Amino acid sequence: MPNVNKSLLLIGASRGLGLALAEEYLQRGWRVVATARGAKRTALHELAETPGRRLEVEIVDINHPDQVAALRARLGSRRFDMLLVNAGVKNDDRETIADVSTDEFVRVMVTNALSPMRVVEAFQDVVLAAGTIAVMSSGQGSVANNQTGSYEVYRGSKAALNMFMRSFAARHKDDPRTLLLLAPGWVRTDMGGPQARLGIEESIPNLASAIEAQQGKAGLRYLDYLGRTVPW
Repeated sequence: MPNVNKSLLLIGASRGLGLALAEEYLQRGWRVVATARGAKRTALHELAETPGRRLEVEIVDINHPDQVAALRARLGSRRFDMLLVNAGVKNDDRETIADVSTDEFVRVMVTNALSPMRVVEAFQDVVLAAGTIAVMSSGQGSVANNQTGSYEVYRGSKAALNMFMRSFAARHKDDPRTLLLLAPGWVRTDMGGPQARLGIEESIPNLASAIEAQQGKAGLRYLDYLGRTVPW
């Protein structure tokens, strides 16, 4: 059955996993407000122009707090069943923590950890009491699963994101909403690269179903695209 009364605020949807998530939730009958980072026309804008699509496009670069605040003001009293923050950048996977420049380290950490959490803090009040706040993490954010190294700065940024979400959950331990950190798998996108193990069609529908299965369960969980718990 289509979820004709469900609404999603999706941050970061101009391409890759974010665009696929917008398409998936539209197919499931949700109303979607999705964001692109700049005014340049993207595939998300094209999707919004498809007849019958209940999709609105907003512009926000989450690395600019003034833009985050402006979007929050534009949404006003609107409320959503889910806030899903999908943001991330990668760096040269050959760079170790000994090699990376300070500027590059800051770029990755701000985009992957600080800015998503600023969005969660700024938009938490738009999510209904029975709703879900989800943030796109990565299996590479698992400290316990890091047996091979590599992708050091990216791993560190996602581990930091996970820690910040755990702190958020601890500060809101009586909140009835579902809190999720999501590991979509290694997916063939511009970011994941052509050698990735999963296609979007394998990851995203399963990920959306895994999110749906958590509806109504308060507290924070760290899950992969099949709904399996990822070790911290």
